[in-house]
Amino acid sequence: MGQLTGKVAIVTGGAASIGAAISRKLHGEGAHVVIAARSEAKGRAIEAELGKGALFMQTDITDDSALEALVARAVSEFGRLDVVVNNACSYGDEGPATPRAVWLDTLNVNAVSAAILGELARPHLAAVGGNIVNIGSISGRFAHVGRWAYPVSKATLAHLTRAQALEYAAERIRVNMVTLGHIWSDPFDGLTTGDRAHADKVSADLNLLGRVADAEEVASVVAFVASDAASYMTGSETAVDGGYSVLGPERRIPLMPLLAGQG
Repeated sequence: MGQLTGKVAIVTGGAASIGAAISRKLHGEGAHVVIAARSEAKGRAIEAELGKGALFMQTDITDDSALEALVARAVSEFGRLDVVVNNACSYGDEGPATPRAVWLDTLNVNAVSAAILGELARPHLAAVGGNIVNIGSISGRFAHVGRWAYPVSKATLAHLTRAQALEYAAERIRVNMVTLGHIWSDPFDGLTTGDRAHADKVSADLNLLGRVADAEEVASVVAFVASDAASYMTGSETAVDGGYSVLGPERRIPLMPLLAGQG
């Protein structure tokens, strides 16, 4: 029996990359999974792959009526709603030159839609003592050269997580964030043209484990945070970053020997 047996989960952006791994893991742990995504081809493919207990619903998460339909369908199909995973993401960002339209779209997808979906799901989550898992990023904690809109949107999502946790606690709804570092995903695949070894090499000095993570490593943590095993966790941020957030500007370089002229 899985740690999510009998639960019902919505996963936004749940048909590809990290989202697909989360959908597979939650389903494998016994949950009924509603896969919300824009791509019908990818959504139908993972729905067919997972089989019974998986439902794809084509969803534009920036459309409130679509979110209302998503929640209603999950409840009508499976009788309840226990978990919402806000994973869908926009990477729109042109650094300091980011135009207003891109700013607004990135914030809308990455933060505002998570807030709206959480509020729509709220009564159903309250009925069963459910929870929300927001997928954050180290980019929301650290400034990056040439990237403004995406990091700001993830910082916004981090504060939203705390606000939701505070607001929803009286209704027994837990809200947590899983904060990601460098994960082998569609963006990394595209930027490296599929060269995982190169991605590992680039990331090696930026985290303690010296590599990018597999999406499945993220999914395992999400499943735990969404489960009753994490029943005393709310308002938390759990880092899946290989130790990225531990490293400071000095990284692994011992400063004192350099100061003493030994390096």
